[in-house]
Amino acid sequence: MYHLKPHAILPARNILGEGVLWDSRRQALWWTDIHGHRLHRHDWSRGTMECFETPERVCSFGLVESSEQLITAFASGIALYEPRQQQIEWLTRPQLPAGARFNDGRVDRRGRFWSGTMIEGAQPRAEACLYSVSGSGATRCQVRGVTISNGLCFSPDGGQMYFADSPTRLIQQFDLLEPEGLLSAPRPFASTGPGAYPDGATIDADGCLWIAHWGAGRVVRYTPNGREDRTVLIPTAQPSCVCFGGPDLDILCVTTARDGLDSAALATEPNAGDVFLFRVDIKGMPECEYRR
Repeated sequence: MYHLKPHAILPARNILGEGVLWDSRRQALWWTDIHGHRLHRHDWSRGTMECFETPERVCSFGLVESSEQLITAFASGIALYEPRQQQIEWLTRPQLPAGARFNDGRVDRRGRFWSGTMIEGAQPRAEACLYSVSGSGATRCQVRGVTISNGLCFSPDGGQMYFADSPTRLIQQFDLLEPEGLLSAPRPFASTGPGAYPDGATIDADGCLWIAHWGAGRVVRYTPNGREDRTVLIPTAQPSCVCFGGPDLDILCVTTARDGLDSAALATEPNAGDVFLFRVDIKGMPECEYRR
């Protein structure tokens, strides 16, 4: 167990905070409130927060090289999006099954954007897909038969991809085959315990995977061989995504959610939906940027 108190708490009060990432170029922390239809930007040096109303739910996003745009997985498709001007340039809007929307996403080391879909509703079905989008906008369905796409991140050398279908409680590892950007057959990497569902993830400079355990109130670090190494307890049950931020990339940033919590749970978890910042003795890696 890694006994840490939050370095700071950003009072976001998100319904479903997600997709947190650090923007080194602008020294800012970004995240989305999916169900709140809002995109948040925290200026690190000024300590100020901007909030952008979004035309559609923003489910995940990435930075774009030499641009103010974000490559964005909206609920219905993937687009280049400039939040201040509310400009959208759609790249792909695949035909999704009933009840499906996009979910977790991340840019790989070659500058492609990956985002998976999920099936919403009380009876989720394994009909979702993991997509990749190249710099030209070419879109490929890479993994089929998914229920809730999560856990996307890439090894420091870009040769490995991690991915989780949350209800299975299994994190899988793939070889990322270049130059086509295809995936090998998956192999098991790590499993989470009962009631702990793998959600958003990131990789640190040592090649270890940090992943939020939704429902279990923790973030767990796994070594490259899949061994559980450290556990950071989060004072709310639903941590959703993680990244390393701050000028030295030594702040573990964790989004959380209020979604589905009743009044009794919210009374015991007053910071549910906020963003927790923990200073750690490990550094992350700069976020990759989408290359057109």
